[in-house]
Amino acid sequence: MITNLEWTALLGAVLLSTGCVTLAPRQGGCTAEAGEHEFSEVASARHPLQEPPSCGGQAVPPGWPDYSSNDSEALLAPFLTCTSPAEYVALQERVDMPRLVESLTDWDAVRLGSLGPVREDAAGLLNRKRLAFILHATGTYGVAHAEVFVRYLLDSAYDDELRELLFWLARDKRLESTLGRMPRARAELEARGLKLSARPDRDFQPGDVLRGADHAASDLLTHEQEKNAWFTHYARQRGQLPPSYQEDLDEVEREAARQHYSAGNVLLGSVDQVTFGVPLGFYYLAAGTGHGLSSLSRGEYEQAVRELTPLALLATLYAGGKGVRTVYEARGAGAGFQGGLATVRARMGLLAEKTRQLQAQLGTGVEGLRELARYIQARREAGRFVAVGGMDAALALYEARGNVARARPLMSRARPGATGAPPVRQGTLASLVDEGVGHTREVVDAKLAAVELEATGPRLPTDTRVLKQHRPSLDAPPSKARGNPRWLEYVDYYERRLGEVEQGKASKGPLKWEGYEQLRGWFARGLAFERDMVKLLREDAAKPRAERRFLGDFNKPRIETQVGVRKPDSGLRYADVLVIEEGPLGGGPRRVETFSFKSRDLSRMGRDTLTAQIIEDASEALRLYGERLDIRRNSLQPLLPGGSEVQVPRVRLIYEGGELKPRNAAFLNDAVARAQSDVPGVEVSFQ
Repeated sequence: MITNLEWTALLGAVLLSTGCVTLAPRQGGCTAEAGEHEFSEVASARHPLQEPPSCGGQAVPPGWPDYSSNDSEALLAPFLTCTSPAEYVALQERVDMPRLVESLTDWDAVRLGSLGPVREDAAGLLNRKRLAFILHATGTYGVAHAEVFVRYLLDSAYDDELRELLFWLARDKRLESTLGRMPRARAELEARGLKLSARPDRDFQPGDVLRGADHAASDLLTHEQEKNAWFTHYARQRGQLPPSYQEDLDEVEREAARQHYSAGNVLLGSVDQVTFGVPLGFYYLAAGTGHGLSSLSRGEYEQAVRELTPLALLATLYAGGKGVRTVYEARGAGAGFQGGLATVRARMGLLAEKTRQLQAQLGTGVEGLRELARYIQARREAGRFVAVGGMDAALALYEARGNVARARPLMSRARPGATGAPPVRQGTLASLVDEGVGHTREVVDAKLAAVELEATGPRLPTDTRVLKQHRPSLDAPPSKARGNPRWLEYVDYYERRLGEVEQGKASKGPLKWEGYEQLRGWFARGLAFERDMVKLLREDAAKPRAERRFLGDFNKPRIETQVGVRKPDSGLRYADVLVIEEGPLGGGPRRVETFSFKSRDLSRMGRDTLTAQIIEDASEALRLYGERLDIRRNSLQPLLPGGSEVQVPRVRLIYEGGELKPRNAAFLNDAVARAQSDVPGVEVSFQ
């Protein structure tokens, strides 16, 4: 039976243990709850508007950031008002992050990092300040006290950042003298697959003796005034820790370190078991409620806490979108204990519901939430991707098994910045943009990324030495590429893939120029065919019903391009075209059909090869866009009062004809008949 005191400590750990901090409710919506939602806040962050930046509903102070003031806390303060990871990411786009991080004290940099993913260009500076704080705290506060601060730092960092920190400590022969003497921190790192034994300290060097003597002399010469300054810093930093860590410092201050870390400390052990260490994000849950709540009713929250295990809540906070934003709109519950209790109650209930929704969409129960949370926790890039992209980014990341590069194509309908990726220069790709048929720049980029991943052309290996050796030059193209406007695009593509390989983010090396050029030719042709078909369908929809070629089964067809649809077995995908009945239903179900367009050279295929290819394409179209679909586009929801799930009686698979069409009419007719027989629900035709 857990006592009230133990329950308070446990709940405090659960409420606060995701380590990230606060970002404010958004003006007109948070991160997208689905791939079809608006991303106005993120877009405005990347393309700043005239109004001053804000977070948590609070405008930043005039003149912020003022680097000349040397006021670290003032530089950090606006970030602490944010109420979601997405807002925190968006605010970073409004400032010079490397300069801001450089201007923070080491401790304030640690606090900044606890809020979520720091922008890539400032991440290295942040990690170096984290390293400096680990060394300072261990040497100044002593191992037992420092461990609590260090655990907060470790718990609020991503796995890839921690690997870098462990490498630096071992290289400087500081790993064993810091983390090696912190048993609880070691255990939490090992639970995340980060064993200190995998990266031991370097061998002894003569300079290590002088370094140790210098530290000893500094300790002996510490004056009383300096000790007072030490205590002032310690007390301030202690007060800025989340309550669960402050409780651990209470234990350290009351007992000897050995007794504190013994196996018999059941309360601390039980908290560890629940929290698995302290994942990123829980700070947002308690932000704005005040931390003075002395007790909470066990009966009222027991079930909610079971559902909101730290890893589950981590995934929900990053992916929650508007559902999480509504939590913070419950702030006006009043002041004092009862007001804070009411606010926590509202947040717990809404987050529990959002967690259930996410769990249902993953379709794998609690284990799926844990996997998703670990994918987010493993890499800073994944945290940013989900923080900005919302629910659909989380689902895409889960389906890609944590591989952000594979997840990005599934977010092709996101507006600028929705996947958290920086804008890139891609030369002639701009010529493929046609927003009138749904081919925005983001759609084009994402479609090309998906096609490139599946391309079978010759590639260079994922060896940075080889890639740098064969690095293409913009000014010195090979003879076959001279005068080709796509060479600029290829150089950019190659550099981007090289960067991904260096960071361990790419599973494949770049295509060689010949393979990329061939892929791009087919890609451009496919988009052109898709564009022509969309225009043809719109013309068809405008005709009287009896004269229509494609849409005769609709009374008032509404044509939508690049529509996000989801199925339990195939996950989130984007249909080239979805047609939905917009007219009166007359008592029947609302008719929905999907279209998939293919530009594929079938002209030289024999009977068996042709039949197998068309059956494969038809099966894929049915699996992704047929049968029962969950339509994710917000603008279509008013047409679906019975819910977003609809039955699709027919999928249209339309191939580009002309020179790509099979030359043998008998082979073609047999293949189409066989495909439509083997894959009922798909209609195959050529245009």
